[in-house]
Amino acid sequence: MNIILVSGKLAKGKTVALSHSQVMSLGMALLVFPLLLAMVFTYLLLFHAADIPHPYLQSLVLSSQRTEAAKNQVYLRENLNAMAVKLGQMQAHVLRLDSLGERLATLTKIGKQEFDFDKKPGQGGAESSLPARDMTMSEFGQQLDGLMKKLDDRSDQLGLMEAMLVQQQAKKVAIPSSRPVSTGWYSSNYGYRIDPFTGQKAFHEGVDFMADTGTAIHAAGGGIVVYADTYAGYGNMIEIDHGNGLISRYAHASKLLAKVGDVVMKGQKVGEVGSTGRSTGPHLHFEVRHRGAPQNPEHYLHLG
Repeated sequence: MNIILVSGKLAKGKTVALSHSQVMSLGMALLVFPLLLAMVFTYLLLFHAADIPHPYLQSLVLSSQRTEAAKNQVYLRENLNAMAVKLGQMQAHVLRLDSLGERLATLTKIGKQEFDFDKKPGQGGAESSLPARDMTMSEFGQQLDGLMKKLDDRSDQLGLMEAMLVQQQAKKVAIPSSRPVSTGWYSSNYGYRIDPFTGQKAFHEGVDFMADTGTAIHAAGGGIVVYADTYAGYGNMIEIDHGNGLISRYAHASKLLAKVGDVVMKGQKVGEVGSTGRSTGPHLHFEVRHRGAPQNPEHYLHLG
């Protein structure tokens, strides 16, 4: 490519020959220079516009600041709404934990002060040598999420503990460990004895309580009445199923005050002492059986 230079100082035009690569370089320089100039101008305009006392530039800066502030407000509002929802969920979990704590304190007979969540726990420690800083919104959200997960875990654990304690309490209530009569004494123990009718050595499968006719008979443990009628040798008898193969029998009653299918509680009156069946006088014959095999009732009564 040839370029002809014309000047009043030159007698004739001067021709300059440029190669193809030189032409491309010149073109790129002419193209890039305006772009660089525009970038410098834009930088100065954007980052130093606030320092330039020009009304139009000042209005642009204020408009940009308002737009950014509006975006920040929307962001904060959305995050605050989300955190308010999480806070509400956490409050509900705390109320549930309070309720669980009170029930566990009752079941375990722990002092209520151990579950006083209104009392602020003691905290402290030496001041950190590391510089303190404000928590970011993201970090605050992560802390809330972590606390929420811990509350869920603790709630589940306390719920499981409550279920186990209730089950243990139910088993304890069902065990026939309460005296079936409030007055009276043993007139015959469990085990081998001299049969009062035959005079021979025979195995006595329960214990006898000497008591007057009409004395209240109480269920030794909670359960379901599975028999309430006369039974050979036992006279009027009530049989209570306590679960897990455990039953108790109350024999020689003058009256039966419960019927088959009744759910009875420990200590509930189920009959009255009498002398029906194979009996020498008013007394209560009390038996405990496990899967049909007779057990020593004293072992259970000592648990009460």
